[in-house]
Amino acid sequence: MNKAIQNALESMGDSSSIQKSKSISGGDINDALYIQTKEEEYFVKVNQQVPEHFFRVEAKGLSLIRDTKAIRVPEVYYYDEPRENEQAVLIMEWIKGQKEKDTEEQLGRGVAKMHQAYGEQFGFEEDTFIGSLPQPNQFVSDWTTYYHDYRLVPQFNMAAERGELPLERKTRLKKVMERLPQWLNHDVKPSLLHGDLWGGNWMSGPNGEPVLIDPSVFYGDHAFELAFTEVFGGYSEAFYRAYEEELSLPENYEDIKPLYQLYYLLAHLNLFGEAYAGSVDRILKRYVG
Repeated sequence: MNKAIQNALESMGDSSSIQKSKSISGGDINDALYIQTKEEEYFVKVNQQVPEHFFRVEAKGLSLIRDTKAIRVPEVYYYDEPRENEQAVLIMEWIKGQKEKDTEEQLGRGVAKMHQAYGEQFGFEEDTFIGSLPQPNQFVSDWTTYYHDYRLVPQFNMAAERGELPLERKTRLKKVMERLPQWLNHDVKPSLLHGDLWGGNWMSGPNGEPVLIDPSVFYGDHAFELAFTEVFGGYSEAFYRAYEEELSLPENYEDIKPLYQLYYLLAHLNLFGEAYAGSVDRILKRYVG
């Protein structure tokens, strides 16, 4: 592994040898390492079982977020576009810092400002990933159509193939998907979304500045992103208060929030199995009893 990293470092201009290499816990998909050379410190991801564009779309997402000037992301120095079974490497800036008393307030404002970077349509120009699962993409003019066709349908099909949709769950999920327009009837603008904003995908940088990591970007309803932040927690009242001072949520947010959380819970059902079935079923019963 270090040889692949060394080759990548040399190709980006750091020819000094690796002085320290340390595995970092927390990643489910990639091997994550702290790498120190004579020249610099780096955060490195390595994987051998990913599609060619896996690290490229992550780098592109970080670049789009950086371009908003709303919130900090790590600098990307290098990424591979591997052929089948080739080892892929992504090299980024090493971020270090600790949370300060206003870090989560800064985070809320930064995410809200990022959400005010608008696209012309909903979706994205190429396929992305949620964890290791593919997320098909295309640009679509209508948000409800996009959410149905490019978020829920692929997860439905995957769950059916994996045996995660017994008849009752399958019937209810079909009904919810068919009736989306009756609930998602608020005005939506295509905000730039991080796309995977659970509590582990932000960190504190120098002086407590919040930093977003591991994006899966697309343009969608900003309420969709906020709904996901509430699935697994990790965000304080200060975050939500600061967010809504910058950008308000739709009046029907509490009514549609579980519909948006459904996508991420279906993805976790497909990734991790029946542990998430109860959460999926509770949402389905709420809407189609």
